[in-house]
Amino acid sequence: MRVWRVMGVLGVTAGLLLSGLTGTASAVPAPDNRCAPNASTPLRQFRASWVASVVNIDWPSKTGLTAAQQQAELIGWLDDAVRQRHNAVILQVRPTADAFWPSTVEPWSQYLTGKQGGNPGYDPFAFAVAEAHKRNLELHAWFNPYRLSMGTDLNALVPTHPARQHPDWVVTYGGKLYYNPGIPAARKLVEDAIMDAVANYDIDGVHFDDYFYPYPVAGQVFDDAATYAQYGAGFPTRAEWRRNNIDLLVQEMQQRIKAAKPWVKFGISPFAVWRNKGTDPEGSDTTAGVQTYDDLSADTRRWVREEWIDYIVPQVYWAGGFAPADYNKIVPWWAEQVRGTDVHLYIGHATYKVGTSTQSPDWSDPAELSDQLAFNTAVPEVKGDIYFSAKDVRADRLGATTLLNNTWYTRPALIPTMPSLDSRAPLPVHAVRATRTADGVQLTWRPTSPDTTSYAIYRRELTGDHCPDTDARNLIATTRTVGYTDLRATPGKAYIYTVTALDRLTNQSIPIPAVLLR
Repeated sequence: MRVWRVMGVLGVTAGLLLSGLTGTASAVPAPDNRCAPNASTPLRQFRASWVASVVNIDWPSKTGLTAAQQQAELIGWLDDAVRQRHNAVILQVRPTADAFWPSTVEPWSQYLTGKQGGNPGYDPFAFAVAEAHKRNLELHAWFNPYRLSMGTDLNALVPTHPARQHPDWVVTYGGKLYYNPGIPAARKLVEDAIMDAVANYDIDGVHFDDYFYPYPVAGQVFDDAATYAQYGAGFPTRAEWRRNNIDLLVQEMQQRIKAAKPWVKFGISPFAVWRNKGTDPEGSDTTAGVQTYDDLSADTRRWVREEWIDYIVPQVYWAGGFAPADYNKIVPWWAEQVRGTDVHLYIGHATYKVGTSTQSPDWSDPAELSDQLAFNTAVPEVKGDIYFSAKDVRADRLGATTLLNNTWYTRPALIPTMPSLDSRAPLPVHAVRATRTADGVQLTWRPTSPDTTSYAIYRRELTGDHCPDTDARNLIATTRTVGYTDLRATPGKAYIYTVTALDRLTNQSIPIPAVLLR
């Protein structure tokens, strides 16, 4: 075995490899258009599942588990993500105005110990961040802004809870308790609670779901008339005032997050219908029973246009061809909204409906989710997918998850870059070496750039077509450790390995190659 370095005797090969990532040289095209990017193996694609904690949907699976049991469960979810070649996890850490960390603002979540304020004996949030990053998964912390309780008894909250201290901030509606979004002090408290997590944990993103003002409940009124009278000056209707309240939350959160940690992404996953076309000619061609603009006071389209968020994940929880809300019509509508902005579009998928929902016969088809990803390949604005929820992904009903993974996730993928946040690539690694061992091929290198967070490893056969890395056909792994062992290398086969450095926002350095001659 011998090692060659870039600019040495590997000259031509190095030039080809560099051209694939920097665009500064021209690669010789392979025959039969074999270098054309393959839509089933994109180089960059956001892939994640939601791991929900509210009412113990996913994690912890029930209250009262020991710290070791909770940790083992979470490791299981993270290992699931790795096996499925996901590159991120969306973890719910503030389900009901409570915390999965020792917050300075709100009490420990009841979904940890069964009792609000109960100390679980460790810091679940710190554990989650460390274990996710150990697996090179981004961790996006999921916060529900205004939901206080899944019940209506304010006195069931711990006496020190901010809602107990300010009962005038609380609205009972639909069998639950909510902070009133129209009270500026309540909004600030919500923001402060979230920023406590941003300041103290090495998270990669702040994530909101679809709950702002609550979903409509027949025969009930969200009682904020007095609040509107107090704070609604300048707004001719309560609906406009409510939308402004949510706009302020979104705008202020973006400003506060970026002021504290400019690299932390801010994303929201709303109900997928902004407005029906029948309500507003600029709306989607749908007849959905809920419209976020009107019913949840969430002007989701404006958040994109104003670029108050870094990514949006519309929950397109319907099958293709479903007449009231057709996946194949909603996704292009959202693509049109993000076009020309810096906001990334990821799609939220209803894995929970596979094999269970009778809403549409397509949910009995194991190929429905895979068909949705196939549709997305024709919509270049779609940069990724998130699945609800982790337990349904694991359940693999009808074999739908296996089919999706075998069709679309056969290779790893890098997380899409966000040049609006940072576009500077880290310095390349030095001294890449490849050595045959009993276990496979051991790669070593020297890091050079302090802003490097992880590394990408590519492998191609020495005698094969030297296509530029415009897709992930040659990407075999990403890692946060310095060094990697390729356990799948065929004994006796000659390979070219290249290693790139990636920063916090997955900007990629030029590749540095090494050749394994035997």
